[in-house]
Amino acid sequence: MSNVFTTLKQWVFKRAVRHQYGDSKKPCTHRGLIQPVTPRTPQGCEECLAIGDTWVHLRLCLICGHVGCCDNSKNKHATRHFHATEHPIIQSFQPGEDWQWCYVDQVFL
Repeated sequence: MSNVFTTLKQWVFKRAVRHQYGDSKKPCTHRGLIQPVTPRTPQGCEECLAIGDTWVHLRLCLICGHVGCCDNSKNKHATRHFHATEHPIIQSFQPGEDWQWCYVDQVFL
């Protein structure tokens, strides 16, 4: 039953993002930047852990392994990491989720 719930949750998330950003059919032009990464802070958001704050969901940078909090978290460290480093591709770091997102091309991979 948990697999069905996870699949439904992923579908709802992707649908909400497509509604917000459009259902673009353009390809991601940054796939070649993806590296085999090890999460730098597998226990949580790197910056939130440092300041003792909380997060909602986690995102993994597929260029360097940075773990940051999602845009539903008050600090939005994953997006801040993208703006600071220009590392364009993240993957959900939530158990049971495997979607990837390109900030630059605004598409799921």
